[in-house]
Formats: sequence, C-alpha cells, structure tokens
Amino acid sequence: MHKMCTTDLYETSATRERAVSGSPDGQGRAPGATLPTITERNAAPSAGPASSTAPPGAAPSDYRAAFNAARLAMAVVNREGIVLDANPALGALLGAEPARLIARNAADLADLREDPRTSSEYRDVLHGRRARLCCTRRLQRPDGHALWAEITVEPVPDSCSVLLSMADVSERRDLQGRLRHLQMHDPVTRLPNRNLFFERLTSALEAAAYDRGGTGRIGLCYLDLDGFKAINDTLGHRVGDRLLGAVAQRLTECAAPDGHLVARLGGDEFALLVRDSTGTEQLCELAKSVLAALQRPFDVGGQRLSVSASIGVVERPAAGTHTTWLMQAADTTLYWAKEDGKARWTLFDPERNAHRMTRQALSSTLRPAVEREEFVLDYQPLVGLVDGVVKGVEALVRWEHPRFGRLSPNRFISLAEENGAIVPLGRWVLRTACRQARAWQLAHPLNPLIVSVNVAVRQVWDSDLVAEVGSILAETGLPPHLLQLELTESAVMGSAGRPLQALLQLSEMGVAIAIDDFGTGYSNLAYLSRLPVSTLKLDGSFVQGFRAEEHPNPADETIVQALVELAHRLGLTVTAECVESAEQAERLARIGCDTGQGWFYSRPVPPDRISAMIGGHPAATSAQ
Repeated sequence: MHKMCTTDLYETSATRERAVSGSPDGQGRAPGATLPTITERNAAPSAGPASSTAPPGAAPSDYRAAFNAARLAMAVVNREGIVLDANPALGALLGAEPARLIARNAADLADLREDPRTSSEYRDVLHGRRARLCCTRRLQRPDGHALWAEITVEPVPDSCSVLLSMADVSERRDLQGRLRHLQMHDPVTRLPNRNLFFERLTSALEAAAYDRGGTGRIGLCYLDLDGFKAINDTLGHRVGDRLLGAVAQRLTECAAPDGHLVARLGGDEFALLVRDSTGTEQLCELAKSVLAALQRPFDVGGQRLSVSASIGVVERPAAGTHTTWLMQAADTTLYWAKEDGKARWTLFDPERNAHRMTRQALSSTLRPAVEREEFVLDYQPLVGLVDGVVKGVEALVRWEHPRFGRLSPNRFISLAEENGAIVPLGRWVLRTACRQARAWQLAHPLNPLIVSVNVAVRQVWDSDLVAEVGSILAETGLPPHLLQLELTESAVMGSAGRPLQALLQLSEMGVAIAIDDFGTGYSNLAYLSRLPVSTLKLDGSFVQGFRAEEHPNPADETIVQALVELAHRLGLTVTAECVESAEQAERLARIGCDTGQGWFYSRPVPPDRISAMIGGHPAATSAQ
C-alpha cells in the first residue's frame, strides 16, 4: 500500500506551480510533472519564487504552458485514479472540455476496466507496484466517433501522482489492419489463409477448454479437389484460379448459415472449421452439403467445368486435442477418402488410424528387428496324400515383437517388401531354415525333409539371390535337392531378364522351384513349359469346394482335376493348400494331388514338434 501524500492536499501556491525537473521528451511531454488542477489555479494567490527543484532560469509558468500546449494528450492522476488535471490535447482527443475531465475516473476515460489483465496492471501502477503500463484501447467519443488510442500510465518521480498520456493511433491501426488482412487472406479466393486458419483453430481449442457455455467439441472438414491438376495443366492457371474462386464461393455458402470458418490452406486444399460442434452428425451433414454443392458444374470463362472433392471429417472433444494431432487426423482421413475412390467424405476412424500407426511403427522397426533377431520360424508339414507321410515342411516366419506380441507374416511381409527390409529378412529366413533342415537330415538320415522357403521377387532384383543360396547351402551343408524356393504365381509368370536367369541358375544348382497360390494370378499355362518349375501349389480357394457337407462350386473339382493332369504331363508335382478335413484329403488324393498342407494335418509348429512327426503321420502325432 502506498503512503499518503499530505503535500498534495495542503500545498502552498508555490508548490502548486512546481515545475518538472528534466526536459520535455520528443513528443513535448514533460516527464515527472506534478501540476495543479484548474480549480486550484483559480483559487491560488500569486506564485512565489520557483521551486528549488526547477532548473535555473525556468519559471513554473513555462511548464504550465508546455503542458497546455503539448500535442500529446495528457492528464495528471492521483493514486486513487482520479484526474487532477487535463491538458487541451486530451480534451480534443476525447471530444470534451478539459475542465469537464477533472475529477473523472481515469480508468473510465481510457477504458482500462474492460480487460481484467489491463485493469490489474493499471492498479499496480497506481499503487507503485509497477513502473509502467502501455496498452492500446478503442475509445468512444460522446459524438459517436470511435478511435484507437495508445495509452501510457507511469508514475511521476518524487510525487504521489501518475501521468496518463494518450496518442491517437487510429490511422496506424487501420494500416496494420489492412496489412494483416493481406497477410492473413488468400489473394485468389479472398478466404482466410493457412496462417489465419491455424490462429483461429488454436484460439478455438484454447477457448473451448475454458468456456463452460459451449459444447466443448470441435469439428473439421478437410478437403481437396479431385482432378484439379488436370484442369490447371490443360486450361492454364488463370482458369484454375477462377475455378478456385468459384469453389470458395460455394464453400462459403455452405458454411454461412452456421458461421463456420472457411479457409484455403494451399493449392486446391480447403478447410471448414466448426467451433462448438454438436457431434459427428453435424459434421457429416456439412460434408454432404459440400459434396452436393461442388458436384454441380461450374461456368468459368465460358467453359463448363466439373470437379469433385474428397473430404476428411474429424469431430472430437476439444479438451486434450492439439492442432497438430487434429490436422494429422484430418489429413489421414482425407487420404482414406481418396483411397476409397474419391468424390466422397470419410469419417475419422480411431481403429483404422491405430492400424495405420501400427503399420508405420512396424515399418520403421523392421530392419533393426532383423538385426536383433526378433524373428522365429514355425514349420507346417507337407504330407503325402496317399500314404500320409511327412515329405517336407514350409518355413513360416513370425515376428516376436516386444510391444505387439507375436505377429503373423500378413502383418509385416508386405511392409518389408515396400521398404526393402525383405532382403535381409529373407536372407535370415533362408539361412535359419536351411540350418534347421540340415539338423533334421543329420538326425533322421533315412527320412530327409524338403524345406520350402518363400522368396519375394524383390529379393531377386535387390540382391544376388543365386550367390546367397549357394553360400548358405555351403555354410549349412544342406544338399540343394532338400531346398525348395516358393514364388507367387504373378512373380513367376511375369519373370523375364534377371529373375528368369536367377530361376534357371537355381534350378541348375539342384534347388527346386515351386509356384505358390497357383490359380489366383495370370494362370498362363504356356509359361510352365519354359520355366524351371518343379511344383504347383494350388490356392486354398479351390480346395474349399471339396467340403463333405456341400459343394458350393462343383466346377472346382473339375478344374483341379484338369490342372493336376496337366501338371503331371509336364512332369510337375501338385500340392493342395488349406486342407482342413479328411474328406477333402481323400478326394484330392483320388484326383491325383501329390501332397497336402493344412490344419487337417498340423498348424505351423516349432521345430521340435516337426522332429516328432518325421517318419510318421502328423495328424496322429498332433493328437497325442
């Protein structure tokens, strides 16, 4: 609390006319002045000698004249916030006689109460707890004219008063406003641009966290135009810009009834921001109206143009939502809309997003996982359909992920093929499978097993597969005839150049080549006559027609029988995949299939379980 200044209340005429120590600043203001009110001046006797604090040769009247003549609007205010004196410039600025400003509350004149923060800082200056306050306020004159004023409040040295000054900055404010509008709006569509959109989005999220009167939710429709690039490329950017302007107009019409913000984020991307959304239904209805509006043809420069849009829709509670997350979710959902066929809207799906995030996490850690040997191999028996004896096994890789647990191949093999990790992973699988097959051969020399390993076509292109196979066979000691490499039908049938040469060299080495999932790809049987293939593995979709209870597609048996006969004429063996019952196994054997693979015999199991099956019947062994 400041101390009472009794000299302000009971001062002599000489002290009332005390001059300010120091010289006026560049704006004509005399810092630190303590000046008498008009009432005090009229009641005071003739001024005595100048105060000892005034500079030599300076008369008090000089400071009074400077205060009154100053262009800067000023007022002297006591510690209670009451105006003690005001100069003519302040009266002119506020549209009132200076005398009428005396005894008024300065906070009311300068609009310092409206903003709680400004009001608090103003009180701190009055009570001596703050050195200075500077702010900009919009003031209303009695004649209705409004202006923007830059207001400064600071203590007067060696006094219990403060000096309040105002400067009219309306022109500067207007110029700043125009510059900000140019900075924050898109020149082509006149919509808010990316900067203003993110400013409004951040403000909406912050306001929703404190505003108890709203819904506390936020929604976003993020869209881009399908086929806009083709219009730009063929008709030119001028037509493209006019089309963007027309699109912006329709988006604005869709958003106008509820006052939603429409912004152009760049290129042909737009966003509609819904503050205090009422739920996903509101956002979906908005997306539907936008799609319908944009599907109507546009007349641009005498040309009739048609475009569509893909829209990602996100709606969620504002609490805990960050702008980065919201935009990532919107961008992901927009990608889904395009992936699902374009010209549609798609609602954000947390489960689908979690799957996408999981794919990204898996993709980024595949190569390190190979180096850390987080993978294991299970083996599924290949069983003779006639005698029921295990002839070989297929090696199937699993990922023992430290976070997601055991993952089957369909969770990561496609990712490995996309990012190239399939090459080191395939090398590890091949070496591990050959080492295990060699161990079985040494343990059961009278019943050697063929180990079948899947190979991706990228392994052929991105590595020297022939050299790797030769090196691994030499390293493990496994005879080449006990190794079978499986490639998908589409990869083998499309083989030419390097892949074909690699297959030929592997076959000459003694390694068997099998076509996996035969019947689902090209099915061009002419290729079989010139490719070094030894086995066809029929896709499980054919075997499904061999159920005992019903025959949904009787043609399957005819097709399989024809394929088996053709394969045998070409010197190939046939393996049926996905055998799940004794009836299926019996009928497949009857039409000539050589081996079967499926859950009827055994699920993929660890190596020690295979050791127990060698020389016996896997079904009986599994039952034990």
